Amino acid sequence: MKSLLTPITMAHTVGRLSSLLACVALTSVMPAIAAPSSTVPAETPKQHDARMEWFREAKFGMFIHWGVYSVPAGEWNGNTDHAEWIMETAHIPVSRYEQFAKEFNPVKFDAKAWVKTAKDAGMKYIVITSKHHDGFGLWPSAMTDWCIKSTPFQRDPLRELADECKKAGIKFCLYHSIMDWHSSDWGTRRKWNDVATGTPDMDRYTAYMKGQLKELVTNYHPGILWFDGEWESPWTHERGVDLYAYLRAMDPKLIINNRVGKARAGMEGMDAGKERVGDYGTPEQQIPPRGFGPGVDWETCMTLNNHWGYNSHDKQWKSPETIVHNLCDIASKGGNYLLNVGPTSEGLIPQPSVERLAEVGAWMKVNGAAIYDCGPTPFGAEAGTFSTTEKDKEGKPKFVSAWNWRATTKPGKIYVEIFNWPANGKLELAGLQSKVKKAYLLAEHKKLKVEQGAAGVSIALPVEAPDKLASVVCLEIQGKLPQVVK
Repeated sequence: MKSLLTPITMAHTVGRLSSLLACVALTSVMPAIAAPSSTVPAETPKQHDARMEWFREAKFGMFIHWGVYSVPAGEWNGNTDHAEWIMETAHIPVSRYEQFAKEFNPVKFDAKAWVKTAKDAGMKYIVITSKHHDGFGLWPSAMTDWCIKSTPFQRDPLRELADECKKAGIKFCLYHSIMDWHSSDWGTRRKWNDVATGTPDMDRYTAYMKGQLKELVTNYHPGILWFDGEWESPWTHERGVDLYAYLRAMDPKLIINNRVGKARAGMEGMDAGKERVGDYGTPEQQIPPRGFGPGVDWETCMTLNNHWGYNSHDKQWKSPETIVHNLCDIASKGGNYLLNVGPTSEGLIPQPSVERLAEVGAWMKVNGAAIYDCGPTPFGAEAGTFSTTEKDKEGKPKFVSAWNWRATTKPGKIYVEIFNWPANGKLELAGLQSKVKKAYLLAEHKKLKVEQGAAGVSIALPVEAPDKLASVVCLEIQGKLPQVVK
């Protein structure tokens, strides 16, 4: 347990004595090791829907990857393509990696400013890394010194963020890594873990992780626990079921992603051929071509540039246009969009991120009704799809159809988000049979001329698009659900 409890500021010459004392201290705070449980708290479909309601309404959230890995800022021995995985990708000895904590002093961190950036962007929830794969805790944990306590900062950023989120009406949520490269007990110990002692013990590690998660749930009351790092062999389906049951019993309202278990099919993020554990799927850096159908909750997570953690050399920022198009595409397929920022070791969200999110927020203030609490499109592939492989010279996704629009729905309404303004001045909705009472642009609320016949609906548009990112036409229809002949 030395790697978990020896203060990183302590000389290694006294490390062995410290580790013995630490083991005694850990025993006093670690929860008792209980046999794994397969009993998940009972929940009716109505109760499940009530628990998931805010998540389904929110649609848009901010991911934050932040920790001591922001100190090297992506660079090690001349290689500039590292980020939050730098301990692993650069094979940094743990004793050397621990020194980053001494340099982690984010005096410019302002929780209120971070929350304002998210809220002004139209985001409804924040998911921040309480612990990434390096094992470092972003809160003062009683379970270990490998946390914010061992930095010059001596504040609790999770407490400050949770408090500001509550004031702003933003859901506060946490990412927590199951895998832990720093721990002596994680089953697949790295060769460069030069401070680990003894033989790895996954039962002891699971008890330690549960102890930290109990601190997080009881002290910060997150809306979501977003797990990751479950793919290595020491973590099993049975451990995932047990952890899910443990956390849901602690907080019945808690939402937990599917990475708590073992069924995720790679970056596609959904369960494949195995029993699912968790409440929703997690596609990573991609948008599923057609969504996943009714009753399946999912969330695409993406970076704003090419890294999750801060990399000072990465200037490949997504444009506001790409972000809005991604958001519309995801919402049209019934999912959520979790967009990442990687703050600096000073505690600042990079200015290019702030600027792009501000532009997205200006769009959301006008057009957010087409995103929040919306259901998926009633149309088919005729609206066009994003290519998952092709990109233009700037790295933006290329469209593979000339239509280039998406649609979302609410009772009595269809929203059509137009990316490329039709050259013929008409929005053609082939096959739409629902009676259209009126149509208008959200940007202008000026009534548009509608022609409706057996082939569908045609809407006359202004000569120019009112919004450079995407212009939204709202159709108010007669009846509860839109009808489309495909």
